[in-house]
Amino acid sequence: MRGIGLVGSFAVLEEQGYLPQRVAGNSAGAIVGALVAAGYSAAELYAILSEFDFRRFEDGEWSHRLPLLPTFSLLTDLGMYKGEVLLEWLEDLLAAKGVQTFRDLRYVDPDQPRSAPLYALQVIASNVSQSCALVLPQDATLLGIDPDDLNVALAVRMSMSIPLFFEPVRVRHPETGDEHLIVDGGLFSNFPVWLFDSDSVPRWPTFGLRFVEPDPRAAVVASAPADRWHLDGLHRDVDFLRSLVHFALDAHDRFSLDHADYARTIAISSLGVRSTEFDLPRDRVLALYEEGRSAAARFLTTWSFDEYIQKFRTPELVTPATA
Repeated sequence: MRGIGLVGSFAVLEEQGYLPQRVAGNSAGAIVGALVAAGYSAAELYAILSEFDFRRFEDGEWSHRLPLLPTFSLLTDLGMYKGEVLLEWLEDLLAAKGVQTFRDLRYVDPDQPRSAPLYALQVIASNVSQSCALVLPQDATLLGIDPDDLNVALAVRMSMSIPLFFEPVRVRHPETGDEHLIVDGGLFSNFPVWLFDSDSVPRWPTFGLRFVEPDPRAAVVASAPADRWHLDGLHRDVDFLRSLVHFALDAHDRFSLDHADYARTIAISSLGVRSTEFDLPRDRVLALYEEGRSAAARFLTTWSFDEYIQKFRTPELVTPATA
């Protein structure tokens, strides 16, 4: 649900003439990033995301009217929602721009020809079967899939599979027979700005768009709905696990703030909006969009690519740790 804030920042960047050559993202960033890489403008994204009823993503929601079915779905399918509506929604949007697989998002750099293919989009997912992060499409080979043949919408669906909320994506390796369970990339890397770093002075800037809590010092548990703790039995246990997932993802963001390279990062306040707040009122949607715009505008008032290079990317300072 925070994706509309990313669109707000992207709109300001676009207005200032910054046109992305390559995009990377995780979860909400993967959704918006895929649409940007496919060629959607900020205006088109705003029209899509501000009007869409995201409650549709809760596919299988009818079962919540029966007391035990949500818990049964969680135990048998490892997720409360199937994620099929989101997958089809993404496939339709990408198809409208002529994009189906990563072959359609090949990126050609005429100044730096390479033997390995580059792609206009990269997304992060977590392979819980192997306890490792996946950078897709490159790491699709670990799943027995040619990177060119990986479905873009499916890769994004992998990246936004918030544990317990959405069923993980199951991929069986065609040669080894191993089954891989893929979930939200935030478990390993919530901010993949490092993907485009190199050991040389960059030719153009890399900008990061990142959500921050309004008050990072506040307790993480404060973001969890308090009324859930009055439930009993199985429902209480399910809601405990869901809150635990929120804690893990939010804490990951909070405790890595000091280690991120904020010199090139647009910090967008989440306004307290949770990733799975599908019934977000329209006024909150608009507020999040405007916060994204304001964050980008504030960032650009002090941004200087030349100063960034001089301070962080001079040859004697460029190392894999600081690139």
